[in-house]
Amino acid sequence: MIVLGIDPGYAIVGCGVVEYKGNHFRMLAYGAITTEAHTPFNERIEKIYDEADELMKKFKPEAMAIEKLFFNTNQKTAIDVAQARGALVLAAQKNHIPIFEYTPLQVKQSVVGYGRAEKKQVQEMTRVMLNLEKIPKPDDAADALAMAICHCHSAGSLLK
Repeated sequence: MIVLGIDPGYAIVGCGVVEYKGNHFRMLAYGAITTEAHTPFNERIEKIYDEADELMKKFKPEAMAIEKLFFNTNQKTAIDVAQARGALVLAAQKNHIPIFEYTPLQVKQSVVGYGRAEKKQVQEMTRVMLNLEKIPKPDDAADALAMAICHCHSAGSLLK
């Protein structure tokens, strides 16, 4: 199974592609879609959609795992991230990729085994599980890989 993990944002969208076969993980790619602050917002959304679409066409994932949004502070940021997330969901839908949402608590539980794990613990376990020399950078990419790992674990339990 190939899974695209997404950590949504509008300045930085973390992306990670993981293959899961026979209880073994293999990192296929990771990185970030970035947009410049001075760029008109609609152009930023277009870039996010276009680059996500390209990534999906290249790797042909069988699922997209994306963070379920929860904001309790800045409403403007929440709305902007939600719009970027909508572009990502649309790209997956147009590519016929099933979409799965996970909370940060679910990702921490799945990757570390503890729902209140620190960000560094999640990143280190992601590095170990994917057999990488270093923790992926930027942090958003590491978060996206953890999201993909979470789906691999969850999809395995859903199949049972």
